[in-house]
Amino acid sequence: MLLACIKRLEAVVEEETEALEARLPADIDGLNRRKSQGLLELTRLTRGLDPTGLDATTAIHLARLRDKLARNQQVVALHLRALEEIDDTLAQAALAAESDGTYSARTSLRS
Repeated sequence: MLLACIKRLEAVVEEETEALEARLPADIDGLNRRKSQGLLELTRLTRGLDPTGLDATTAIHLARLRDKLARNQQVVALHLRALEEIDDTLAQAALAAESDGTYSARTSLRS
């Protein structure tokens, strides 16, 4: 049961990471929901679990999942920073479009 959970979570994390890296259209909300559910399930399954008692296959998959989650975190953070920059640019453009120039600095070319 634990190994199946880890494999499902690996697949979701990998799918999200690949979609963001390739800038492909994806159901990010759906992926995020599936990832959150998988992490919750993993947390519940591993509560009170002795890590030294894991079989080699499960330990390998768990280590691989940790690496995939670290990469996913980097890609998601980069994606969020890009969205913040786009949001800032759009907000500045909207403010500039609404401004009548009353309070902006003007350069006069009077001789």
